[in-house]
Parts: sequence; structure tokens; C-alpha cells
Amino acid sequence: MQTWLFLIIAAVSGVLMAVQGSLNSALSKIVGVLEGSLLVHLVGLLTVAALLFLCGLGRGDLSRIGEVPWYLYLGGVLNAAIVYGVMLAIGSCGAGAATTAIISGQLAAALLIDQFGLFGLARQAFTLERGAGLVLMAAAAWLLLGR
Repeated sequence: MQTWLFLIIAAVSGVLMAVQGSLNSALSKIVGVLEGSLLVHLVGLLTVAALLFLCGLGRGDLSRIGEVPWYLYLGGVLNAAIVYGVMLAIGSCGAGAATTAIISGQLAAALLIDQFGLFGLARQAFTLERGAGLVLMAAAAWLLLGR
């Protein structure tokens, strides 16, 4: 696939994340944050299970589960923390400000991951331009708070 197609997929994922966070925040106001997170994860589990087992869309090999290093399962723990944090943040700050802060945090972490080549990724040096982009993203989050 072409790089531009992956960037479009990433942009669509960003749109979906903003919508998801807003939906999750509204859900948490009705049933509670942890309870809402449980419901979101249950629906997600059922959706992925249906795609894998009913639709046959999986292309991986679950028989290799024993080969997975323990720390790679931390993504599930992080996912629970992310959903919880997004529910709280969007409910408190609004979707625009919270999403901008989320993206700023993602960008800061991504720049560190790139700089040090963490998780087996190719190293990409931190540059003044990248740093300026991070500062501008953080400033945008602050401006979107409108306070």
C-alpha cells in the first residue's frame, strides 16, 4: 500500500477516536466511568471475536500466543487506562480540547519512541521542527480550552 493511503487510514482513525471518546464520555455519565469502560471493552471484544471467528477475517496465528513476551500484553492494560482517561477528559474539557491534548501527548510519546528507536522501530532524530510542532500542538490544546 502507498504511504498516502496509510495516512488517510490514520486520519480516519483519528476521526473515529474523537467520535468514540465523545460517545464513551456520554456513556460514562449514565452508567459510570469504570462501568462504561467495561461495556465499551465488552462490545469491542464481541466485535473482534465476530470478525475473527464468524467472518474469518483474521490473518494471524493465535497458536503462537505462547511466543508472545509478557510485556506485549501491557497494551491491554494501557487500552483500559486510555479509555478511562478519555472518558474523564472529554466529559470535563470537551471533545476539542481533550482530543488536542490527547494528540499532544501522543506526539510527545511518539517523538521519544522515534528518537530512541523503541519497540524495534527505526530511529528518527528529534529535530527543531518536530519540537516546534509539539509546542504548537500543546498551545492549540491550551487555546481550545477557551479560558
